[in-house]
Amino acid sequence: MKTARTIAVVDDEQDLRQSVSQWLQLTEFSPVAFESGEQALEVITPSFPGVVVSDIRMPGLDGMALLRRIQSVDPGLPVILMTGHGDVPMAVEAMHIGAFDFIEKPFDPERLVDICTRACERRQRTLESRDLRRELADESVAVRRLLGAHASIAALRDGIPDMAQADGHVLILGETGTGKSLIANALHACGPRSQTPMVTVNCEAIPGGQLEEMLFGGEAQPGKPLVDQAEGSTLVLENIEAMREGVQARLLELLNAADQASAMPNPRNLRVIAISSRLKQANAPGYGMRDDLFFRLAGLVVEVPPLRVRGEDILTLFTHYTRQFAEEYGCEAPVLDAADAANLLQAPWPGNVRQLINLAERSVLQTLRGEQNISALLIDDGFQAATVSLDSERPLKEHVEAFERMLIDHALRRHRGSVASVMAELALPRRTLNEKMAKYGLTRQDYL
Repeated sequence: MKTARTIAVVDDEQDLRQSVSQWLQLTEFSPVAFESGEQALEVITPSFPGVVVSDIRMPGLDGMALLRRIQSVDPGLPVILMTGHGDVPMAVEAMHIGAFDFIEKPFDPERLVDICTRACERRQRTLESRDLRRELADESVAVRRLLGAHASIAALRDGIPDMAQADGHVLILGETGTGKSLIANALHACGPRSQTPMVTVNCEAIPGGQLEEMLFGGEAQPGKPLVDQAEGSTLVLENIEAMREGVQARLLELLNAADQASAMPNPRNLRVIAISSRLKQANAPGYGMRDDLFFRLAGLVVEVPPLRVRGEDILTLFTHYTRQFAEEYGCEAPVLDAADAANLLQAPWPGNVRQLINLAERSVLQTLRGEQNISALLIDDGFQAATVSLDSERPLKEHVEAFERMLIDHALRRHRGSVASVMAELALPRRTLNEKMAKYGLTRQDYL
C-alpha cells in the first residue's frame, strides 16, 4: 500500500500555490498543485494516498464547497483549509462539518507541516484499516494468512471454506498463541455472513455480571447488546471457558431457541464461534463449560496444532516475520545459521506463533543494533539452547550427524523416552530409530 504523503494543494493564486508546494516538497511530502477545486476533484478518489490543503476563498468551487464534495467521495479524507483573517468563523463552521483543521494566513510554514503530518498519519491509518477489512472479506487472502506447509495447517486451509459455508456453530480449540482468532476471522470471511461485521468478545477479560449484560442487555448496558449487534452475523466468544454457568445457560437457551425458529415470533439468526485454550479437556469435569453447551457448540470442531509439532513451519514463519519486521524497521533481516535453526526447531514454544512473532521482532531489533544472537534470545525466553558446533573445518557429514543427534535427543526428552511417540514425530521406522539411537549413544532409560 502507498504511504499517505501526497498533499493536494488547491489555490487559485499561483504564487501561494507554488510556495506552499515547494515548502512541502522540502519536508519530504509529495505535493500536487491545482488551481481550482474542480481540477482537484478529478484525481481525488477513496484511495487517494494523502490529504487536501485548500484555500477557503476561490472563484467557482470554494473551499467549503470542495470540502462537502470531498466528503461525498470519501468522508475519511482529511481536508485542511487556509483562511484569511476574516474567514475564521467560516473555518470554524468547516471544522463542524468535518474539516481536519484550518490555518490562518499568513502562517508559519512549520505549523502547516505539523498539521499535514498529523493529517497524513490519520489518512494512513484509515487506508490501512480499509485494506485490513478488505483482506478479511477476501476469503482467498484470509485463508492464505494461515502460513505453513505442515499437514495439519494444509488441512485447515483446505477445510475452512467448506466449514465456513456450512454456517454451523464452531468450537476452535488450541493452545494460547496458535492463531485461533485468525481462524475465526477466516471462517467468517469465507462464509455467507462475510458482508456483515463480526462481533468479538473476550469472556475472560470481562467480569461475569458485566459480560451477561454486554451479551444480553441490562440496565447498566448502554447501546445494543452484543447478541443484537451480531444478528445476521458471527459472534466470536474468546476464552468461553471463563463464562460463568448462568451466562452459559442463557447462551444455550438462545441457541436452542434459534433452532426452533418456526415457533418464535422474532427468531435469532447468528453464528457462534467459540474459542478455548483447553483442548480436548473441554468437556471434562472442572473444565468450566456445561456439557450441554459444549455439545451444542461442537457441531464443528477445529483443533489448531501447537507450533512445536509443525517442524519446518517454524523456520518458514520465523523467516516470514523477520522479513516483515526488517522492512518495517528499514534494515536487513537476520540470517539463520545452523545453530539458530536447530534451536528454533527444538524450542518448546509455550507461547506458540505469538511468541515466535515476538522473537522475530526482537531479532530484527538486535540486527538493527549490529548484533545477531537468536539463540541468546531463546535463552532469555527460558529455553536452554542446543549446542551445535559450527567449526568450518568440520566436514558436512559431522554437522548433519550433530543436528540429527540433537533432534532425536530433544524428541526423547519431550516424550520421556516413549519410542513410539518419537517414531511418530520424526516419521522414522522403529529399526531406523533404534540404529540411530545406538549410533549416537542414546538409550531410552536415560529419558524415563
